[in-house]
Amino acid sequence: MSEEPRLPRVAVEDAPDDVRPTFDAFIRERGKVPNLFRVAAHAPRTAARLAALNAEVMGQGEVPVLLKELLSTRVSHINLCDY
Repeated sequence: MSEEPRLPRVAVEDAPDDVRPTFDAFIRERGKVPNLFRVAAHAPRTAARLAALNAEVMGQGEVPVLLKELLSTRVSHINLCDY
């Protein structure tokens, strides 16, 4: 099995125009675009919808945002996920 990804991550500077607002929002909020969204940028509509879902799930709510981030990081670590 190859170590090369099937889909490369889209570089921020190479992002299609319709993905640019999504990338800009991540850069404003986090300082970078997460790898998941750099891969999803190959399908701009999907990337935008995924970002909207992420904002709803990971944003303010009954569960504190910090706890959501910690859980997300822990699950990624357990699953040896680069994302």
